[in-house]
Amino acid sequence: MDKAEKVMNLAVRRGFFWPAYEIYGGVAGMYVWGPLGVVLKNKIIGLWRAMFIESHDFLEIESPAIAPYVVFEASGHVGSFKDIMVSCRDCGRKFRADTLLVEKGIEVSEAASLEEVDSIIRENKVRCPVCGGVFGKSSYFTTMFKTTIGPYSESVGFLRPETAQGMFVEFKRIYESFRRRFPIGIAQIGRGFRNEISPRQGPIRLREFDMMELEYFFDPENSDCPYLEEVLDEELNLLHEELIRKGGKDYETMTVREALENKVIKNGCMAYFMVLATRFIELLGIPRENQRFKEKLEGERAHYAIQTFDQEVKLDRWGWVEVSGHANRTDYDLSSHIKMSGRDLYAYRQLDKPREVEVLEVTPLPKKIRRDYGDKIRDIMRDLSKIEAEELKSLLLKNGFIEVAGVKLSKEYFDIKKYVKQVTVEPFIPHVVEPSFGLDRIAYAVLEYAYREVNDRVVLSLPPYLAPYDVSVYPLVEDDKLLEIAEDIRDSLAADGYRVLYDTKESIGRRYARADEIGVPIAVTVDHRTLEDDSVTVRDRDTWRQYRIKRDEVSRFIDLVIQGYGFDEVAGDMGLESFVSKE
Repeated sequence: MDKAEKVMNLAVRRGFFWPAYEIYGGVAGMYVWGPLGVVLKNKIIGLWRAMFIESHDFLEIESPAIAPYVVFEASGHVGSFKDIMVSCRDCGRKFRADTLLVEKGIEVSEAASLEEVDSIIRENKVRCPVCGGVFGKSSYFTTMFKTTIGPYSESVGFLRPETAQGMFVEFKRIYESFRRRFPIGIAQIGRGFRNEISPRQGPIRLREFDMMELEYFFDPENSDCPYLEEVLDEELNLLHEELIRKGGKDYETMTVREALENKVIKNGCMAYFMVLATRFIELLGIPRENQRFKEKLEGERAHYAIQTFDQEVKLDRWGWVEVSGHANRTDYDLSSHIKMSGRDLYAYRQLDKPREVEVLEVTPLPKKIRRDYGDKIRDIMRDLSKIEAEELKSLLLKNGFIEVAGVKLSKEYFDIKKYVKQVTVEPFIPHVVEPSFGLDRIAYAVLEYAYREVNDRVVLSLPPYLAPYDVSVYPLVEDDKLLEIAEDIRDSLAADGYRVLYDTKESIGRRYARADEIGVPIAVTVDHRTLEDDSVTVRDRDTWRQYRIKRDEVSRFIDLVIQGYGFDEVAGDMGLESFVSKE
């Protein structure tokens, strides 16, 4: 049994996660996160929110998970969001081609064509992993979930494959609401949906998953990153384009300064967020040497990006697995939505000195419209008021007329003026760099790196600030006096805001073992000495060492350990008496 299987067995048995709809045979690529898993994920979210949003005074929104067809038509997903699929001629099962080939130890570029995939399968004699049958010709499969919005079949929509589009289509509203603050970071945490062809990697590849995404909007004429100075000497593990094209598979470690000077990373803000991502994953218990950033080559990148690095972590069964993507999306998304919607999604920059510009002003002429379309004047003027000024000018100049309320209004119904004026600001389309994190994969990776076996016992050595319970409280035995004190400590710690696991059943050793298995970092035990001097023991999950501590100091001890200070370090600083465990 490999480590992945052990972790998944533990997750199912103790309530971190398990396959969804098990009573009906399950659905591939769909998992339930149980009570302990939800707490773990929420704590990861809290850490991400603190590091990526709150520490920068960025903004967070929550947009719908369903969007109309036009949104993903404009974003390019309708034409580009697809994977290559192969079908077995014998049993009819379908597989995602690149995943199937990787499982056979065959590397294939994400830019490979249908013909190239067919050739690789044929040359390597790849067969169906279920029945051993031969594959037919490969084809493309759109991986967005299609739906209808409301009762009308023509009102097509999609479940979002990323949260990003919500931040792009709502950009102007947010920008204006926050007094044109710029540069601006907009984040969103929520569900994404991808209709995966044949997910067979547990929580690593899901059809429904949680994402944590940030879009950082900046002026392309002033792209200096305001946070860059603090990370210039920090190191990143980069498997960059030059290494990949030479056939290398090992990353190269270089400072941010070196990566920018050598144009390995082309944008300073992107480099900054890559450092932040490294720190974030490290705080989750995954060391830097098991992290890397792998660059996507041309043809492999998403259609919206000019440079992309996937942050990957090394897992026991699946090797290097992506946990976040870092993309320079330029102005692709905003430009596409401006073009498709005709709406103003511009930001504005202050000019160093006033500039003269030619202005075209278009104003409806109500008297003329009333003269010729008197019975429709109200509807015409109402519809005209809904059209943005720039869109009105654009349509009128392009077509020579505009159609509203079922009427074609030519230029004669508008007062069109050209004049020159001085301006102190000018519009521009912001560029964007995006760090995007897959929460479910990260949560699984955290569990795998925390998993240990000690003397035939499982210990989940989670960082204390991620543990599903902050502390466990036990009476040594079920004695009424000990129970009363233990319950009082439990209630007091809960009132202080800690998540407390309370247990009185079975031997103290078994209770310790159960708590170790779900990652509870500290155990507080009430014993007979407590009745004498009002002290209790605190036990370390990872070393099993114990110290005696006064009851009124327990909360402060827990707080310091949860902040990240070492158990023994805190005990030493507080001058606690060591207690020898009999485990």
